This record gives sequence, C-alpha cells and structure tokens, in this order.
Amino acid sequence: MHQLYAQATIEALERVAIDAGSLIRRLHTGDLAVARKADGSPVTAADKAAERMILQALATIAPGVPVVAEESVADGLIGDISAEDFFLVDPLDGTREYVGGRTDYTVNIAFVAAGVPVFGIVVAPEHDTAYTAIAGAAQRLTLGPDGAITRRDDIRARKPGADILALVSVSHLDGRTVDFLDQHRVTSRMKVGSSLKFCRIASGEADLYPRLGRTMQWDTAAGDAVLRAAGGMTCGRDGAPLRYGQSASLPSSPDLFANAPFIAFGTWTEEQRDGYVLPADETEGRRE
Repeated sequence: MHQLYAQATIEALERVAIDAGSLIRRLHTGDLAVARKADGSPVTAADKAAERMILQALATIAPGVPVVAEESVADGLIGDISAEDFFLVDPLDGTREYVGGRTDYTVNIAFVAAGVPVFGIVVAPEHDTAYTAIAGAAQRLTLGPDGAITRRDDIRARKPGADILALVSVSHLDGRTVDFLDQHRVTSRMKVGSSLKFCRIASGEADLYPRLGRTMQWDTAAGDAVLRAAGGMTCGRDGAPLRYGQSASLPSSPDLFANAPFIAFGTWTEEQRDGYVLPADETEGRRE
C-alpha cells in the first residue's frame, strides 16, 4: 500500500481518527447503554458509531485495502487479509474505562504490512492528544477544542535507568502480573488504561508494560507502531517482535486475532530485554 505514505493519505487518516475521537467524547455521558458481546466484553453505541465512521472513511482513503475492525469481527465480518497488508481498527479501546467515566480511552487505527505495524494513530480524546507513527517517525499531536492539530512534537522512548517504571492495566491488573513485576527490577508501577500505555513508553514517560493476559491485535497494533517508531519494541515470549495477522486458529475461532503474552519496552538493548522473560507456562486471561 505505497499510497499510505502520501501526505494527503496520512492527513486523511489522522483526521478520521480525530473525528471518531470527538464523536465518542460527545457520547461520553453518564447514561450509557452497555451491552455484552459473546466474549463478555462491553460494547456501547459509541463503539459502533465510531467504527462506522472509520470504515466509511477508509473505504474512500484506501479503497480495496482489507480492514479488520473489532466490532465487525464480533459480528462475524472478517476481511480477507491473505495479501498481508491491512488495517486494524479499534474504534474505542478501553471501553471499560469509558463506561466507568474515566478518561483513558482511545481510538486506534493501524496499518500492517507483512506482519509489522508500519503506521499507527492513537487518539486520546479526553487528553486532547494523539500519537502517530509513520516511516519510523513518532509524534505526539496536541489537539484544540475543535479537533484541530495545534502542535506536533517528535517523541522518543527512553533507555532504562536505575529506576524502572512499569505501566499496568487499570481494569485487568492480576496477581500473575504483580508476581512478574515483583520478581524483576521494577522500582514502581503506574496504572494506565487502553493503548495509552504504549504511547507513554514511546514518549519516554515509562520503561515497560508487561501483558500476561489476553489482548487482541486491534488493541495493540496502533500503539505498538508508535512505540516501535519511537525506538521501543514489543516482544513475545520468544523475545521476537510481536507480529500481526491471522493466527493458526480456525476461521471461526474468537482467538483468530488474539495476541500472545508480551512485554513492551522502551529503547532497551537485547541484553537488557533478556532479563525480563515471560513465564513459559503463562496462559491468556481476559482481554483489555
């Protein structure tokens, strides 16, 4: 998808993600109707409305490029990604935070080429901030009240120092993750919701994010793209970078786009990352 790198295409992708964020922010009221999907995760009218907006825009911006989007997959609609170039969309990441009246929710759009997230935008509507990654460059965007981009700042993940700050899930911090952090050189931890964890590491505000439980690829791809562009890396149990695309699961399996456990790092060397090995017998837990 070479046209992805055209400036007009990038600007159009940024705009639809920001507009979707503005939409779900307007719908963020105390009177939300919450339904449950087959996997038990919550869904609201804001999830569905934002996804419709994004899918309609992507059909114009990048016609013919497959899109794997969370709510569409939940409805059994999975595009053909055999060509290995496709979009991953989470229209509202952190729905539990959103429903709970908290601010750490995001809109995620990523483009994957041959298993690697090469473009990503993460919009945090309540923070008036977005994060982007394209062609190895990561930026933090400051948004005005009308959704206009008022500032762009290059960001870079930091190297680990004497004090290690780990980010953990707001909604799904479990005993296994606590044990993992206790067993390693982690000085402190902070709870952050949604894909903002990747972006905080990409911005040099934290050092790592271990995720031993279950997540889906649309939860992580955009934030992972930002982190990689900022010099960081998201690694699986084998130490290799996390890859995106269909798993070996059957087409009807809910795990078709599930991630294995991973750790997101800042600009750590391979030797430094080797000291943080995920448990070999870890199983997937609930999704974010």
